[in-house]
Amino acid sequence: MNEAANAKKNGHPAPNGDGEHRLHPSWESFIRYCQQLEHGESERLKIQDGLPVLAEVTREKVKFV
Repeated sequence: MNEAANAKKNGHPAPNGDGEHRLHPSWESFIRYCQQLEHGESERLKIQDGLPVLAEVTREKVKFV
């Protein structure tokens, strides 16, 4: 198995051809979700094979300031 395939399988960043590493799409989705949430909580985050697959409970917090 080559380095990129092994990295993808394990959820680690793989070289993108320029020598830089990219996050696995599952991590990119989770980070994007957190950025859109802005303030809140995620409970019971399911990690499978080193990758986020499911957040069972998420709550958005709203400040009335």
